[in-house]
Amino acid sequence: MSSVEPLADADHLSERERECLELCQQATEVCEWCADECTRIDGMTDCVRLCRDVSDIAALHAKFLARGSDHREALAGLCATVCQDCAEECENHEYDHCRTCADVLRECAEACESMVK
Repeated sequence: MSSVEPLADADHLSERERECLELCQQATEVCEWCADECTRIDGMTDCVRLCRDVSDIAALHAKFLARGSDHREALAGLCATVCQDCAEECENHEYDHCRTCADVLRECAEACESMVK
């Protein structure tokens, strides 16, 4: 058994911040998977690029949340926008990885939007 407490359960984060952090982590993972799958399919360049953008921004936002950065709110707005853009792209495709990605990104965008005052 590990004695390390998951950051998403850390007391210094509000419930809203924990949820956002967890969804940003999920968005990072699902976008890496989706981008990897899409590299094998012709015509999926936009999907790959947007997934990579989300993966980078969501991972950075999770870091900002974890350390309580004063810039986490500004980054939340960008993360929400990039997640929405990528979800729209993924929804144009019938692949399971794209559909799963779009679902997670819609949730992440909503959580990030809730972080913007």
